[in-house]
Amino acid sequence: MKNMLNFKNFSAEELMEILDIAQDMKKNPDKYADSLKGKKLYSLFEKTSTRTFLSFATGITELGGTYFNQLWEDSNFVLGEPVSEIKYVCRNVDIIMARLVKNETVELFGENVTVPFINGCDSSYHPCQILADALTIIEKFGNLEVEFMYIGAKNNVFNSLVEFFAKMKKGTIYGLTPLVNNTACGPEFYEEAKATGHYVELDPSMTMQEAHEYAKKMHVIYTDTWVDMEFFNNTAYQQQKEETLAKMMPYQINDEFLEGSNAIVFHDMPMHVGFEISESVEKKHMETILDEAENRRHAEKAVMYYLLKKC
Repeated sequence: MKNMLNFKNFSAEELMEILDIAQDMKKNPDKYADSLKGKKLYSLFEKTSTRTFLSFATGITELGGTYFNQLWEDSNFVLGEPVSEIKYVCRNVDIIMARLVKNETVELFGENVTVPFINGCDSSYHPCQILADALTIIEKFGNLEVEFMYIGAKNNVFNSLVEFFAKMKKGTIYGLTPLVNNTACGPEFYEEAKATGHYVELDPSMTMQEAHEYAKKMHVIYTDTWVDMEFFNNTAYQQQKEETLAKMMPYQINDEFLEGSNAIVFHDMPMHVGFEISESVEKKHMETILDEAENRRHAEKAVMYYLLKKC
């Protein structure tokens, strides 16, 4: 049995196999229509979700299985001793996906499950999003050998991107991250990635003109929300939100920044248009961003299939 908390316990070959399965599933859906027949997925949501819920729910259904969705606040995880709750859930289903606030909670699940567990997102990692990104890169460029620039917060998405490029040893990710979120990844995580030669940490104090010169050489430019979703409309977070937005506005992906660049723009959604991405860039690259979002379903189908059938 294997879990996907992040990419640590997966080899490059295993991740490529998952991506190959995802490509085949997307091209030949009928071939896999009964591949997980009778399998039951339990989805648990502590964080808000559109893509994670819809992609896993439709994904397991398309593979012949069923899903049971529960909000954290409606469960006894908020009341009971969590290990016994985890073990009880495992008695009833074949696979679990949870979208949780803290990486520590994800680790707790990983240590105690008796069925495969998938991290649907936590404070430190977002592996399924990055597999969808990788699938999109392969579709657009034919392989993973791309120059890839991420601009924004050093957050869960960024961490999984760095982990992926360092693991695959294909392409190079350039990270411009003037904002650093609180994650469980220490300095050694980034130093180990740098040592592979497939992660370049750009100086956050560089001018936007310098960043613009990098952008001209990129195949992909990636941005993400600067303010975590659960805080964006939280009035208690208002002052910090305003300070964050003021600090980050110079790093917006807009027409001026993209001038002279042939890069396609990725965003993992949801987007805060007018902040990390301008309205004109959003409209121009919307089809690519939607391709990326749709590929969550295909990547996650492949992950579920791999964990249940191959491990």
